[in-house]
Amino acid sequence: MADMTSEDEGDLQAQIEEVEALSSIYGDEWCVIDEASRIFCIKISNGLDDPKLTACLQIILPPDYPSAAPPIYQINAAWLRGPERTELANSLEDLYVEHAGESILYLWVERIREFLLEKSQSSETVDQSDHVTMTAEETDEDDDEDVPDIGMLKLNTENAHLFMHHAHDEELPPIKHGNTISDRRSTFQPHLAPVVTPRQVKMVLEKLCENKKIASATHNIYAYRIHCEDKNSFLQDCEDDGETAAGGRLLHLLQILDVRNVMVVVSRWYGGILLGPDRFKHINNCARNILVEEGFTACTDEANKSASKSKRPKSKKTK
Repeated sequence: MADMTSEDEGDLQAQIEEVEALSSIYGDEWCVIDEASRIFCIKISNGLDDPKLTACLQIILPPDYPSAAPPIYQINAAWLRGPERTELANSLEDLYVEHAGESILYLWVERIREFLLEKSQSSETVDQSDHVTMTAEETDEDDDEDVPDIGMLKLNTENAHLFMHHAHDEELPPIKHGNTISDRRSTFQPHLAPVVTPRQVKMVLEKLCENKKIASATHNIYAYRIHCEDKNSFLQDCEDDGETAAGGRLLHLLQILDVRNVMVVVSRWYGGILLGPDRFKHINNCARNILVEEGFTACTDEANKSASKSKRPKSKKTK
């Protein structure tokens, strides 16, 4: 592996400083999805008081940002379509050109916020956004690019009985335990189980707690997603277990990876030293690692490839 050039080191240091600043400025709105791959996201709204419009900005920082390349980004918002999406994208590109070589994520976030504020001042847009907020899950079918709002990820478990179809599904599923991550005397370990009913979620949690070490963890954060094919809908929920905002971030990761019928639990044993935002990085990295190891992300990728191939005519040639 080649040594990093001084320019590479400068870009990495600039990214680290920018991410730290954004985390400090935006708090829980700023979310580390995958530290190793430099993937982040932020929830943006038009205002603090009863926000009517929201958007989720997903960002990937390439190695040569900010010196030579812009961030790779995607804006997820069910209401943002056609000319409005183009208008916003053009304004972000203009900002990048105007500030080429500089860290521009803060400027992008605030430009999107201004855009939301401008749109929310139109009564027609406000009416439309009210509808979108109520039907965020339904809009997924219409626009595959839309990822549900962070605040909309948690579904009401009162509908859990709709997903309990088969008696044989109530068996305790196999539980896998992943590798630990340690940092400043804190230890994180992921656990994974395939689940198709909320009852199985409860069974997995009860089984894990039979292990004295897991039961004694400072936090057992979990999230799950269950897909009901005949209704084409999801049941999903999460639990912080005292680690504020960790459950929502974990569920957000499952949503972005589009994994289905699985639950992930991350146990944290606190070592007496505060880790700050790094704790979220370790929780998500733990979860992502075990999902990859157990083939859940691979299954999703394979399904997408198969669907793509089925739409193309068969050919003897391969790329």
